[in-house]
Amino acid sequence: MRPVILKYLAEEKMLSADGDAPGFTPLVVLELASDTKQEAIAWLLSRIRDLQQNGGAELLVQQLGLGVCAVEKENPNVFLVGASRQRLLSGAEEVGLFKEFNDGSMRAFTCTNKHDFRDFKGDGDGFLSMAECQYIIKHELDTLRAKDETHVPGHAEAKLYPGKSIIRRLQSKGILVQVFPLHEKEELKRLCFSWYKKVKVSLQPLDDIRRYYGEGQALYFGFLEYFTFALVPMALIGVPYYLFDWEDYDKYVVFAVFNLFWCTLILELWKRRSASLAYHWGTLSRKKAFEEPRPGFHGVLGFNPVTGREEPLYPNAKRQLRIYLVSLPFVLLCLYLSLYVMMIYFEMEGWALSIHDQEPTTWTGILLFIPSIIYAVVIEIMNLIYRYAAEFLTEWENHRLESSYQNHLVLKVLVFNFINCFASLFYIAFVMQDMVLLRQVRLSSSQPHSFPPFLLQFLVFLFPSLVRPSSISSCWIQSGLLVGVLGIYTSSQ
Repeated sequence: MRPVILKYLAEEKMLSADGDAPGFTPLVVLELASDTKQEAIAWLLSRIRDLQQNGGAELLVQQLGLGVCAVEKENPNVFLVGASRQRLLSGAEEVGLFKEFNDGSMRAFTCTNKHDFRDFKGDGDGFLSMAECQYIIKHELDTLRAKDETHVPGHAEAKLYPGKSIIRRLQSKGILVQVFPLHEKEELKRLCFSWYKKVKVSLQPLDDIRRYYGEGQALYFGFLEYFTFALVPMALIGVPYYLFDWEDYDKYVVFAVFNLFWCTLILELWKRRSASLAYHWGTLSRKKAFEEPRPGFHGVLGFNPVTGREEPLYPNAKRQLRIYLVSLPFVLLCLYLSLYVMMIYFEMEGWALSIHDQEPTTWTGILLFIPSIIYAVVIEIMNLIYRYAAEFLTEWENHRLESSYQNHLVLKVLVFNFINCFASLFYIAFVMQDMVLLRQVRLSSSQPHSFPPFLLQFLVFLFPSLVRPSSISSCWIQSGLLVGVLGIYTSSQ
């Protein structure tokens, strides 16, 4: 569907002076299901266009295909959402955007002193970046909440109550198919040539990336750039350990200690770097006390005593009861199951070794790999199932702020994934105290002929983490710390 939308987008922009939407610039696309009732579409568009004091978003909406060959479209229920320049500026004040002041400091933007900001000229054209405009539109759509409706008109199964997020309910019921931002072709082309299409080796244009994609994506690519350079010293020191097979394991203590200190150092240096970027981009000083409720947050509609705005209210005591009486016991139970599966793996491996020792053949040699392969697959399945369970529980806990939701979700997933994936290594080192097996795992990279079954399990775990960009940093930093701890311990034995 997106290629069809982009095909007609250029023609749609030519209609910007038509009707009641002067200067209309589409920023976000809403696609409703093709079988959506007309009364539901009319109700949603009226809520989006309605004034803020009436509970609306006060945005501009046009249906894709007006004035062009609409019969060729696969789905007629596609709408372009934008906003007037004044509405975007008032939205920037609502979400608490920080912009550079005339004295060089970063201050929260307000419409009353808008001319005191450095890049504000004329009526504010070009003052807000593409990413900021689309962020404001998304924020206004996410905070669009039901008033006295009991259900979506024409869809009795889509229940509503005062304070419920309309967009979230439409998405959960399949009425709203997708919401996505639009590209600006000329700006994207300029970014491509200044970024990855340059032949010259240079640093990434983080400010340009941030202006087009937003602070989150710019910080992500900034971390990749920083982490790439941070790996260079580890690679240089690790080359001799890869090329030479040293029998004196005391030499590995140097590399293990270096891993420990260097992993800690690069994390501390990244904190300074990220804080510098956050201040430069105006995200460091945003006050979390005035953070808007997340779209999935629900409760009784009331007035926030801090902001004075109408929003859902939910007792914090009830949330804490859900966390400590349901979520915490569930996480502990999952950790117990993970350790229990680990013990089953060691019993399977012991059984395979006993068969191979009694009658060593080619088939019994292959049998040695089976427990590790099974355990590696089980680990990934358990991680996947637990991830869905953790998301469900964190959603059920009903956190008000997106930051609180993410913190609780990351904590659940991180603790389980670390225990599930690395507990067996610590069990070998500190309980079984099988230094031969542990050294095989550590030294197999410098001995191509040695490929123990346990290493197969470790590599199968590691590979999916590498192909998921969001987990690259945590995976390698945790692995570096793990190698350092186990390296010092095994070398001292």
